[in-house]
Amino acid sequence: MGTLASAMRRENHRRSKAPSSALASGTVPLVMTFLSCLAWLYVAGRLWQDAQTRAILSAGLHEKSSGSVSKVLSVEDKLIRNLGCKAIGGKVVEAEMDLARAKTEGYLWENRTAAVDSGKKQKLLAVIGVYTGFGSHRKRNVFRGSWMPRGDALKKLEEKGVVIRFVIGRSANRGDSLDRNIDDENQQTKDFLLLESHEEVTEELPSKAKFFFSAAVDTWEAEFYVKVEDNINLDLAGLIEMLEGRRGSQGLYMGCMKSGVVISEKYRQWYEPDWWKFGDSNTYFRHASGSLFILSKNLARYININSASLQSYAHDDISVGSWMMGLNATYVDDDRLCCSSSRQEKVCSNA
Repeated sequence: MGTLASAMRRENHRRSKAPSSALASGTVPLVMTFLSCLAWLYVAGRLWQDAQTRAILSAGLHEKSSGSVSKVLSVEDKLIRNLGCKAIGGKVVEAEMDLARAKTEGYLWENRTAAVDSGKKQKLLAVIGVYTGFGSHRKRNVFRGSWMPRGDALKKLEEKGVVIRFVIGRSANRGDSLDRNIDDENQQTKDFLLLESHEEVTEELPSKAKFFFSAAVDTWEAEFYVKVEDNINLDLAGLIEMLEGRRGSQGLYMGCMKSGVVISEKYRQWYEPDWWKFGDSNTYFRHASGSLFILSKNLARYININSASLQSYAHDDISVGSWMMGLNATYVDDDRLCCSSSRQEKVCSNA
């Protein structure tokens, strides 16, 4: 009996435990499934949130790039945005504008953009520059008493459209008695064009033309710019009449056209250091005599704009002639500008 009773109690106890074990074994898969669903929902939610964030950022960047910021940054943008060099960026812009202006004014005859402010400057017929030196005080006084007006007469001539100035540079010893004498003379006569950047010495004379035409263009706006040596007498009325008949001409290079032998021996007069550039014929190309020649405003502006890169040779007339060869200039060979000829109808003669 004891054994049977014990067996029955054990059986009853086993049956009472079975539902709990079955319940426990059935709950585990449900819990795992629930947790998997939660994990999937969490991952899906994060992916959706990240997609929305990327869409918003992409839209903002697209709007900004299509608005104020260019897709390809220029040099100026990089300087300003990355380095903060606004001053340098401004200089870059100015340099680009100056280059565009130089190309326009230096190579086009029409000159839609003027090199000077025409609204502020009187439009003249001609600017006549008479080359002079430190030791030519007596010559200048002779000119002032003959063909060249002085004082009030010089001012009245300017009002009629013709400016005349003696052209001179500065002493090799800046501020010495040579410079002071010229400054004192100019205070009295008011008839000098002082070339502050030009050194008035023999070896620098070939480059004087660059400084003269540049200074004249910067100071006056004229139809023509005339270079005259200080050993020439002018028929001023005849020269003005000649220029009046040429008003409006573009690319005009006028003078007494000539050529000449290139001197290759170093110690001879008129020696040309660059003699080998002129070929085996040993003659210069055709050019206007240095005693007197005339450039229209476009050609003078070309010299002004490009003076830093223009080659100077042993003589200023050769130098100017070489600059004209590379341009579409109109050569005018006029016997009236041959100052040493015996022709009666001339506008110049040797003094």
